[in-house]
Amino acid sequence: MSGKWLCPESRFVAASDTIPGHEPGFIEALRMLAKRIIPCLDVHAGRVVKGVNFLNLRDAGDPVEVASRYEQQGADELVFLDITASHEQRDIILDVVQRTSEVIFMPLTVGGGIRTLDDIRRLLKAGCDKVSINSAAVKNPEFVREAALRFGSQCIVVNIDPKRVLGPGSRVQGSGVEERLRNVPEKLRVQPRPVPTSGPCLSKILALDPPPSALYWDVHINGGRVPTGLDAVAWAQYVQELGAGEIVLTSMDADGTKDGYDIEITRAVSEAVEIPVVASGGCGGPQHMYDALTAGGASAALAASIFHYGEYTIGAVKDFLAERGVPVRR
Repeated sequence: MSGKWLCPESRFVAASDTIPGHEPGFIEALRMLAKRIIPCLDVHAGRVVKGVNFLNLRDAGDPVEVASRYEQQGADELVFLDITASHEQRDIILDVVQRTSEVIFMPLTVGGGIRTLDDIRRLLKAGCDKVSINSAAVKNPEFVREAALRFGSQCIVVNIDPKRVLGPGSRVQGSGVEERLRNVPEKLRVQPRPVPTSGPCLSKILALDPPPSALYWDVHINGGRVPTGLDAVAWAQYVQELGAGEIVLTSMDADGTKDGYDIEITRAVSEAVEIPVVASGGCGGPQHMYDALTAGGASAALAASIFHYGEYTIGAVKDFLAERGVPVRR
């Protein structure tokens, strides 16, 4: 079996491109057949937390202990997000990342406060396998290209946090709306989308007077605090062009609500790109994961609350999916 090291600074990146008797890429094609179940650790001040719509955080435990529990339950991967690092303009907490990586063998993706190639290098050295970039990618898209060229696309994940908004006047609080939109390339600007008839934000939409004729899928950064004017689908396509190897798509409307993933946006992004899309935000149970992996077209489903507070185990979710014909790793 022949192969190559695609990213020598990462633990789980020795990948074979060929197997005798099979076409190149056979291993990758096989890997992509199985849907992944990924618990997420949102970390604030060294503790796992969870909130609703990125707000009202409550404690969910020590990240090392929580990660170890998910390793034992058979999670496919683990995502670790330092959710206030970008907003607070500080480096990610490397010591917690290292201690977490020491108790698990599944692939670990880490995000939050990543701004330079050296940040990525230090995280990979600390034990993570992939890094997730959000704010820095929006502020400097070439950073995605540089990171993919330096470390390999399979190491580079872009986190996209879209939120449905009414229009330019509601997208940016305060002044500077026109200036902000002028800085967004035309092909990447938010576009009017039909008002949904179902989904996580339907009740909020129905309460509006007058009802909107269209909504915009606006990408947010800095932990969901800052709108950008970027369209979620166009931005996903662009980061793929830049070399991102995966997208974690977190609906701000659905996050923490446990009312289900935003299937409409998830499906639109999944159909627009060729790289894997991880559905995130809103999971309240196995049925929601099934919906995201089938109707939403996602390659993986990420969840936090249902696992952190013991409502479901990874094994129970995989049993549910397998019984309904969804291929999962057992």
